[in-house]
Amino acid sequence: MRKLVAIAALLSLLAACHPVMEVSSPDGRILVQADVDSDGQPLYAVEVDGLPLIGWSQLGLVAEGIDLSAGFRLLSSKVSQCDSLWHQPWGENKEIRDAHRTLMLRLQNEADVRLDIEFRVFDDGLGFRYTYEVPALDSLTVREEKTSFVFADDATSWSIPGDINSYEHLYRKMPLSQLKDANTPLTLRFSDTRYASVHEAAIVDFPEMVLRRTDGTTLQATLASEASVPQHFATPWRTVQIARNAVGLVNSSLILNLNEPCALADVSWIKPMKYVGVWWGMHLGIESWGGAHHGATTETALRYIDFAAANNIQGVLFEGWNDAWRGSDALPDFDFTRAAPDFDVERVVAYAREKGIEYISHNETGGNFRRFEAQLERSLDWAQTLGIHALKTGYAGGGLYGGIARHSQTGVRHFQKVIEEAAKRQIMVDAHEVIKPSGLRRTWPNFMTRECARGMEYNGWSAGNPPAHHEILPYTRLLAGPMDYTPGVFDVLYCQIQGLPQVRSWGQPGTECRVNTTLAKQIANWVVLYSPMQMACDLLDNYEGHPAFQFFRDFDADCDASEALQGEVGEYIAVVRRAGDRFFYGATTDETPRTLTQPLSFLRPGVTYTATLYADAPDADWQTNPYAYVIEQRTVTSNDTLTLPLAASGGCAISFLPL
Repeated sequence: MRKLVAIAALLSLLAACHPVMEVSSPDGRILVQADVDSDGQPLYAVEVDGLPLIGWSQLGLVAEGIDLSAGFRLLSSKVSQCDSLWHQPWGENKEIRDAHRTLMLRLQNEADVRLDIEFRVFDDGLGFRYTYEVPALDSLTVREEKTSFVFADDATSWSIPGDINSYEHLYRKMPLSQLKDANTPLTLRFSDTRYASVHEAAIVDFPEMVLRRTDGTTLQATLASEASVPQHFATPWRTVQIARNAVGLVNSSLILNLNEPCALADVSWIKPMKYVGVWWGMHLGIESWGGAHHGATTETALRYIDFAAANNIQGVLFEGWNDAWRGSDALPDFDFTRAAPDFDVERVVAYAREKGIEYISHNETGGNFRRFEAQLERSLDWAQTLGIHALKTGYAGGGLYGGIARHSQTGVRHFQKVIEEAAKRQIMVDAHEVIKPSGLRRTWPNFMTRECARGMEYNGWSAGNPPAHHEILPYTRLLAGPMDYTPGVFDVLYCQIQGLPQVRSWGQPGTECRVNTTLAKQIANWVVLYSPMQMACDLLDNYEGHPAFQFFRDFDADCDASEALQGEVGEYIAVVRRAGDRFFYGATTDETPRTLTQPLSFLRPGVTYTATLYADAPDADWQTNPYAYVIEQRTVTSNDTLTLPLAASGGCAISFLPL
């Protein structure tokens, strides 16, 4: 109550001085107000449906040697609008509508610092950024950020800690008023059923933003490192996605809309794909990245390529092909073009090309980004010469070489350099342990997917990801962009593996290692957890001859349109994706079994489809009976409704193929 009184008093004071500048969303629901207080401090506030969402909050940066945050006077303000369509070569939706209104403020202070603050307000939220010009200096160092988010009410929050070296944490559900710090996206649910998510868009040559709670329900932007910038520079967009329901956040295109258009003249070589690969065995501890029990051998590679070619799978990943990485350590003379002694890379690449399969290379740096940069152009030239068009990168470890924060400006610059150099050579990138997505895939669509969250591998050597993890990710991490979660383990109780060498001991003594879902949920996650490079991660023996693997054979990672249909954060989600004239549906739930009523109005009217359901059996349960599943076929149209029982930590996947 005291906060609301203070906000009202400040509003009255500002109104007495001069009119508050404002701009609304195209539908009029979201209102952004802006002003400059008596100290020359820029401020903003946000209302939704006439109710305060964000009270008056500070704007600006703090730099060394010059004032960037106060003493400003308003030179001009202007409102404009945009409504256009643009297309991307791949994505949840290939056609995106960009409809927004803009408020541009131009300010100047006594130090002759010029500041433009641009607000763009969409029906699904808002973004704002700073553009500074400092004529007195050639360059400067940004020390801090003053941006704050003074939320008018408490809310339930879902977030990971504000770690500037890793996003691989479990999500926490807690009141906003009890939060200490958080990385973004930070998702909020208010008592009046409004939803919001705080993030950032277009992180270019600038450190990431972490949120720290300073008081009550006020969040303060904090930078992962200092930023060295020229006299004229722009920051990433600070964003707030807003929706009436949880799936409204998932369906938002705001982050993409705040990025620059595609920088590539030719995108015909960029192809989404399904893939399998040498990977899961290393995390199970039955194979290794090198030495004894090496997983990526020539013989194994040829088998994987044959399997992919026979099962409508476009790519194969060979993690551990390089004679450098050993899992927990590395050879001192890393060379990103040198294959392991038992891996004939030229033969494998040629065989993959003969079979029409994309060879996905792997460069693990161990965090030594400087060594990778020193070899970057040579190693990418080598890959291009061989005909390799897809690369997975990794930066395993606690941070970057030399104690540099992984999410610092230095890290951001390195990751961007890799993407741009790869694009010059028509190479797509799947990046692990890098900076979080911020929509740059619009500008650099060869940046296909990335990890930046706690993925499947944690199920291989720990107590694993809890059941609700998969129902939190779509409303949090995946709001930022695609994730290479690597779903698809069919042998969820893999501890029962017999007759295979155990070359590595993972986890805590006495810890039961398993995947905490039913088999049907693993299938549904191919749809729910979006990635344009989607992996079936299990050992091939667990797919060979398995009737349920037919879903992945039919599935198309190159979708044209997507919609989250129903769900609640941390509880359940249902998503449908269209690829051409086919539809693929996935629904999953946390540890609470539930039954979904699903209208099929997303199907095309007048078309009859064969719906093949891959569902939990009536007695399925992730703890006691995870393998119990059923496959059913039905003939349906857009007028039909399905009733879908989901077991505890279960799911349902459906392919809709037109007759």
